[in-house]
Amino acid sequence: MSLHLTRRTFLNSTAAVAGAGIVAPLLSLPAVAAPAVGQAAPAFTGTSVDGKAVSLADYKGKLVVLEWTNHGCPFVRKHYDSGNMQAIQADATKAGAVWLTIISSAPGEQGHVSPADAKARAASEKWAASTTILDPSGAIGRAYAAKTTPHMFIIGTDGTLLYDGAIDDKPTADKADIPGSQNYVRSALAEIAAGKPVSTTSTRAYGCSVKYAKASA
Repeated sequence: MSLHLTRRTFLNSTAAVAGAGIVAPLLSLPAVAAPAVGQAAPAFTGTSVDGKAVSLADYKGKLVVLEWTNHGCPFVRKHYDSGNMQAIQADATKAGAVWLTIISSAPGEQGHVSPADAKARAASEKWAASTTILDPSGAIGRAYAAKTTPHMFIIGTDGTLLYDGAIDDKPTADKADIPGSQNYVRSALAEIAAGKPVSTTSTRAYGCSVKYAKASA
């Protein structure tokens, strides 16, 4: 199942991006193949905001949610300013999942933060993620072909990628669209908890393009 932008939602989304001064394409795709749902999720090691090494292998046997974020993106703000993202994080972690929030914005690009700034924002906005990983080189983001903020992935207890795509089916930056949306992440987590296969495994992620480092000439 894939998301299809209607003319209205596309115009609303584009206007929100333009209003925020974001000039990158809405759905730009890094030049790397996306990991395949149903296959092993790409291994990675990154650095947390506390300066500790964090590897996917550290969570072997755990359900893992990956969330790409950029605090300056209006689509991210939709879910954080409403408390929607924090609520999903809290429910997932209370149920035993590991939630890794990843920031792949390069130095000098929108969304890039220092460890101290990231921790301060997480505290002020009451994030409920297990860990926040800083990925300024974009290595983790490119390994997953993370395209937008937000972009969501769910990894099963056996290390298999179970979901790749959007947080929900309303590709706008309007908080008013959240109550009537189908939240793909919540639905997938509920199905996994019930021992059922994930019914919607892949959707088109929407939001601001991940602010990767510019390629050198």
